[in-house]
Amino acid sequence: MTAETQVTEKRTALYDQHAALGASFTDFGGWQMPLKYGSELAEHRAVRETAGLFDLSHMGEVWVTGPNAGAFLDYALVGKLSAVAVGKAKYSLICAEDGGIIDDLIVYRVAEDEYLVVPNAGNAPIVAAEFEARLAAFGAVSNAGGVTLRDASAETSLIAVQGPNAQSIVLALVPAEQAEAVTELKYYAAVGVEAAGIPVLLARTGYTGEDGFELFVPNERAAELWAAIRGAGEGHELVPCGLASRDSLRLEAGMPLYGNELSREVTPFEAGFGGVVALTSKEGDFVGRAALQAKKDDGAGTTSGKRLVGLRGLGRRAGRSHYPVLKDGQQVGEVTSGQPSPTLGYPVALAYVAVEHSAVGTKLDVDLRGKAEPFEVVALPFYKRQK
Repeated sequence: MTAETQVTEKRTALYDQHAALGASFTDFGGWQMPLKYGSELAEHRAVRETAGLFDLSHMGEVWVTGPNAGAFLDYALVGKLSAVAVGKAKYSLICAEDGGIIDDLIVYRVAEDEYLVVPNAGNAPIVAAEFEARLAAFGAVSNAGGVTLRDASAETSLIAVQGPNAQSIVLALVPAEQAEAVTELKYYAAVGVEAAGIPVLLARTGYTGEDGFELFVPNERAAELWAAIRGAGEGHELVPCGLASRDSLRLEAGMPLYGNELSREVTPFEAGFGGVVALTSKEGDFVGRAALQAKKDDGAGTTSGKRLVGLRGLGRRAGRSHYPVLKDGQQVGEVTSGQPSPTLGYPVALAYVAVEHSAVGTKLDVDLRGKAEPFEVVALPFYKRQK
């Protein structure tokens, strides 16, 4: 390791815990993160069958507060965040003026005038800077003040418990009087509780396709909480999991990854997230509105251009990122993510293909280093848990 690497790499507050567990590390968005602890296949299966424990502290946390916080987020993001009920969360996108996706994120409305925005790791500084610039523009166009931004990314840790046993593990950590708050918590909702005596924001969200929770905690209590969760999980077959299994889990669940499925070169309509864009449900301008309206009017992702689809392999070999997608020997698209599905037993992939070849049931090929391998367009997600 060079001196430059030592200076520039970022480590979460749980780095030492991962090292003690024998984690293999990888760089992700400038962070040294656990790739896996042993078998990534075993970690994947644990989340599907019992429970997995993830450190997601590389994600960003930006607090938006004040009487006009909701109106500001309506201007800064493509969704109508002012309509989100207190205690609920909403998936949204931050787009550039030309409609390209800067990041996808989750917004939690923690109180009437308080929102928590969670951007992706590598994009967190970009989103924070965009918010600052958009706040200035928002004030200029609306003559509205009363909005405060606070980037708490550097001081906040995020720990996830995912899988069928996740609720039982969290219940073992909270006091009896808060048990109902956990069991009644709906998907895409959050509540403040004490876990192992530590105040946390508990969200029923995740990136695996399973039931699960994400716990926001100050860095200085992260190691304590991690140890408490591991202790509570001993009787529930809880397994620490790295980014490798997180990637295979999210792919099975058909969830996009920024830098693969989402980028500045892609609009929400092409990515299949046109429903996230509130072109008709909110009044007033928002960043990218004109471009996105034009894209919708042009039929982007629906009648013209490209569209993100799911591909099921009909053979045994998997497509990988950037592999060409073919129709009758001619390239009509490109794989963005792909690998064998541990749960389903066949290869799966996400890919952008020409709209005319995007219908479910369409037979396509993926060029696997010179050999055409058969795939079929299927509905997403590939895997859906039994509730």
